[in-house]
Amino acid sequence: MFSWPIRVYYSDTDAGGVVYHGSYLNFFEHARTEMLRSVGYQQSHDNSQSWMFVVADLSIKYRKPAKLNQSLVVVTEITQARGVSLEFTQTLIDDANTEYCQTVVTVVCVDCQHFRPCRIPQPIRKELMRAR
Repeated sequence: MFSWPIRVYYSDTDAGGVVYHGSYLNFFEHARTEMLRSVGYQQSHDNSQSWMFVVADLSIKYRKPAKLNQSLVVVTEITQARGVSLEFTQTLIDDANTEYCQTVVTVVCVDCQHFRPCRIPQPIRKELMRAR
């Protein structure tokens, strides 16, 4: 399990000071990126790696509206790992464990040249399973 703190900024909200529905996806993306960074995978556009992760499927459940200036935490867990894909369950909570939003995201490892599925490199898989 991996936790990443976030703060709700003005740019994350709608005119009523409530988090805009699309902003939750940014919170979740940032937390997944930081989880991957914590195990040695740095996303880049400089062709230094022959593979990358892409989102293949996503579902989201909105439970309670988050608001401007709140401090929240995205909890990220790998709930399924296959040869070429990972499923993440991510939950946005506050200090009292109140759930605001939850997503289940499947990412697929693809080769950067042809964007075809490829096996997740063993060193990254090993570290992700350890962080699980």
